[in-house]
Amino acid sequence: MKNVQYGVTYYDPAKAYNGYTLFASMGCRDMWLIDMQGRFVHRWTMPERPGSYGRLLPNGHLIYGCKLEPEKRKEARSLKLSGYGGLIREVDWDNNLLWEYEDPFLHHDFCRMENGNTMVLRWVQIPPEIMRKVKGGVSGTEDHGRMWADEFNEVTPEGEVIWKWTSYEHLDPEIYSICPLCDRREWTHGNTCVVLPNGDILTSFRNINTVCIIDKQTGKIKWEWGRGLAELAHQHDPHFLDNGNMLIFDNGVHRAAAEVNCSIVMELNPKSKEIEWEYRGERLGEFYSATCSGAQRLPNGNTLICSTTQARIFEITDKGEIVWEYINPFYGKIDVGMVNWVYRAYRYGPDYPGLKGKKFNLDELDLWNKIYSSKSLKS
Repeated sequence: MKNVQYGVTYYDPAKAYNGYTLFASMGCRDMWLIDMQGRFVHRWTMPERPGSYGRLLPNGHLIYGCKLEPEKRKEARSLKLSGYGGLIREVDWDNNLLWEYEDPFLHHDFCRMENGNTMVLRWVQIPPEIMRKVKGGVSGTEDHGRMWADEFNEVTPEGEVIWKWTSYEHLDPEIYSICPLCDRREWTHGNTCVVLPNGDILTSFRNINTVCIIDKQTGKIKWEWGRGLAELAHQHDPHFLDNGNMLIFDNGVHRAAAEVNCSIVMELNPKSKEIEWEYRGERLGEFYSATCSGAQRLPNGNTLICSTTQARIFEITDKGEIVWEYINPFYGKIDVGMVNWVYRAYRYGPDYPGLKGKKFNLDELDLWNKIYSSKSLKS
């Protein structure tokens, strides 16, 4: 017999940033909001499984990526690519549907823009003449003779695509080569979509180990980091901090000359391209997630980390001290089997505009809290 912990396993109220954490279990149909003790305070139940994650908007609405069931994926049904979604939904606090956008080629990430439009990330097939020029990857591992790349679409509330950027039209296939240990089904494997205040797009291309900024006006890459360097290894979730630096979750897959697999959360100065802060875990190899994952800098200077394949959401100080930890108790079926993985998580303070005037339905969640909140389960 062994003890399997779930829920909140550690909490230091004096050092942690007080708030509510939003997460979804991959393979399940619920989006949860929990307090610092791990108690469920709100629940959204979805018609479809989450494709990635959700965000609580300042107006109190929830926007989240869904995973279309195979029979609804139409022409994308045969694709065997990771991170697929196909549907983005916006609901209110009471789970009433307000907006949705369906495209079977949607994957990974999206971003609600200040003008009310939504930037989405989708797969596009690479023309054969360009595919043949793409370097790297394991020979003969294309998708039935096809290769896929990424495209950003700006979508209006009415569902009209008014702008697009297609990666193979702007990236040189002979320069941006695929990791030699990856297959050749995908060239770039975009996993991040952040629209910056000036309209440019910050993204992460996992398979080519590159974080870059796309100039929305010209389509050119105006800034990049990672390509040809040893620092990045199949990263996720780059985004800017208030101090102008960039926070990146570097998964550590296929890291050159690594003794053991290890993920790194790093703070990069985009001007000097120097890493100014990083977290590798308390012990070598203890902190590792091969896929998905992300990090959020909190108002008190701490960092909330979601380690997907460890089903672990935890908060650390700038010294790397763990001050809060939560293990997801919910298992669901995805392509690799039954898992309790969490794609990404976000912490919202009590004064967050999206929580203003909201009532938590604790009575309705009482049974869930009795079963799952911060217990030690014998198995």
